[in-house]
Amino acid sequence: MPRYILVHSTASTNSYLSKMAMMLPSGTVVHTPNQTAGRGQRGNSWESEPGKNASFSMLLKGLSLPVSRQFCISEAVSLAVCDVLSGYADGFSVKWPNDIYHGDRKVGGILIEHSVMGTGLKHSVLGVGININQTEFLSDAPNPVSLAIILGREVPVEEVLHAVCEEIERRCAFNSYSDADFDALHSSYLAALYRKDGALHSFVLPEGERFEARIAVVEPAGMLVLEKGNGGLSRYAFKEVQFVI
Repeated sequence: MPRYILVHSTASTNSYLSKMAMMLPSGTVVHTPNQTAGRGQRGNSWESEPGKNASFSMLLKGLSLPVSRQFCISEAVSLAVCDVLSGYADGFSVKWPNDIYHGDRKVGGILIEHSVMGTGLKHSVLGVGININQTEFLSDAPNPVSLAIILGREVPVEEVLHAVCEEIERRCAFNSYSDADFDALHSSYLAALYRKDGALHSFVLPEGERFEARIAVVEPAGMLVLEKGNGGLSRYAFKEVQFVI
């Protein structure tokens, strides 16, 4: 079972947990009702109204997992969040690599930071932010939504927090995984992907070029493969392409 540490206010649960990672056991969760400078992917900030959302980080240690297989952690955490939220409503998906969406609106984000030793992972800090009861968003984020907006009612934050942490711990038991288990995890991730519907959608490159493509697949190492209208395939690492929402 996860071990919980409540911090009443902190700039970032990832930063807080990372500083103590050597001294704490695997499965430790640092959570806070007031994260003042939460970090997201691409260097973005994460807006969270105090007391309204789930902001936490979980520590994973002792994984017999090579660096080449680290994307499976992102898959497992994304699916854990998506699965728990799907117990409240339909329509949740994982936007590559690990944002959580409801329809075309973002309800959660994940920031995973690894400490590497040789060819293996020393430890991983899994940062998760989920919009639970916030109903007004003041930042310039284009498409936020919360569980309360979706359901039309509030949900106890700790109920979601504990359910997600327990599901992350269950899915991240990689030391007991067989090759078939890794394959099943990847298949579940592909099935949960946002816009994996075979239709053409808009994407944009860092220099601003837009193009239409469909998601062909996400490779086990995390590369996104897009098929353009002419049938040509292109592979992208994270930050090399963005969805146009």
